[in-house]
Amino acid sequence: HVQLVESGGGSVEAGGSLTLSCAASGNTNSIYFMGWFRQVPGKGRDGVAVMSLSVNTYYADSVKGRFTVSAINFRKTLILQMESLKPEDTAMYYCVVRRYCNVDVRWNQGEYDYWGQGTQVTVS
Repeated sequence: HVQLVESGGGSVEAGGSLTLSCAASGNTNSIYFMGWFRQVPGKGRDGVAVMSLSVNTYYADSVKGRFTVSAINFRKTLILQMESLKPEDTAMYYCVVRRYCNVDVRWNQGEYDYWGQGTQVTVS
């Protein structure tokens, strides 16, 4: 089991920056994919940035060049650095984990086993 707790959300003006953090606990050595999804009211959850077991990183086209995902302490902490924020980045941001898989679940929200409680980001 993996427990995920996000922090760092808040309100920021357009063009500003914000950094989110996800603290993972439990069986973190079994994580194959880890990353961030986001959700706006009335829509589903969309992938933002994902890191694989081999520490490759992947970004949604909408955030490339602006967001950076990184992990420290053997992936017990996952960071999302957000720069040049836009109003369309406003969403609830979730830290996500998939354990034990041999396929690429990169953007498939239905394949992730664990989700954090979410942290709200509002850009105006």
